[in-house]
Amino acid sequence: MRRQPPAPSFAGAPSAACAAMSERLSKPTCLIVASAAAAGVSADSFLHSFTLASAAFNLQVATPGGKPIDFVDVNEANMRWIQDFRMKSYANPAKLESTDGARYHALLIPDCPGAMTDLANSGYLARILQHFSCENKPICAIGHGVAALCCATNEDKSWVFEGYSLTGPSVYELIRLPNFASLPIIVEDFAKDSGANFSASKPDAVHIILDRHLVTGQNHNSTVAALQNLIFLCSSRK
Repeated sequence: MRRQPPAPSFAGAPSAACAAMSERLSKPTCLIVASAAAAGVSADSFLHSFTLASAAFNLQVATPGGKPIDFVDVNEANMRWIQDFRMKSYANPAKLESTDGARYHALLIPDCPGAMTDLANSGYLARILQHFSCENKPICAIGHGVAALCCATNEDKSWVFEGYSLTGPSVYELIRLPNFASLPIIVEDFAKDSGANFSASKPDAVHIILDRHLVTGQNHNSTVAALQNLIFLCSSRK
């Protein structure tokens, strides 16, 4: 009578779930702050931000009040991704008001036209930005999302990013907006008035500036290049 060979033992072999958990724990955490204002968030910029960042970070999205994101410039190329994203549990933003910046290694603000309305005046985001600045943690702001940085003023009214070099939407890009005359803030003017060095390239050009722990991108076309630099900054801190 032939004896059957013993069944292979899998004791000690890591399961797929354990491997996934280990990978998740090994990734740094990144907070994505998005606008909840009616002017919304650029669909393309958010898509590229989330897709690239998810490969390098554990992500948490936060908005003022935890309100859902209103995407703008949705088209045939990004509509399917946006629809799929909305079905995921992680698509429900956390409340910015109850977000502890100390829990995160990086901060990302995609191109958000609505940021000029809500994030640029957010005291809650200001505290997070102050923490990141004090700890020299990587910050990345893109396009209209750069306006969100304007909220970060110190007690003496000085700007946290005074003396930094940065970019954002140029006046030539902003003037094309139908509501240009009523914009609540123009980043170029605010940055220069607050002691920062602002520069921009041609309209719609890919243009980023890296200064210390701050990465800024001029417009939504600069999203991928800005994210690559954010990932580089985080990897160099390990």
